[in-house]
Amino acid sequence: MARAKGDAGASDGTPLDFEQSMKRLETIVEELEAGELSFEDSIARYEQGIKLSRRLTLVLDESEKRIERLVEKEGQSPTTEPMELASGREGAEGELPL
Repeated sequence: MARAKGDAGASDGTPLDFEQSMKRLETIVEELEAGELSFEDSIARYEQGIKLSRRLTLVLDESEKRIERLVEKEGQSPTTEPMELASGREGAEGELPL
């Protein structure tokens, strides 16, 4: 089965950035929802979508770990500290942490 353009990168082989990956995933969803693709093309697009979704989820997870929040402590100037992740926030498999 041939790989379709834009699978995990641009046509020149460079990886897509986050925004480009999101747009590509949205396009894939629209193509699948339209129902006009052949069975083979639908399977290929679905595989691309899963790969993009997993990669985007990893990027979001890593970004979430880097987020810092502003904290004011009594008698001290504002500082930053790592954001505390609420336990039990993990949703269903494949669910984006929004």
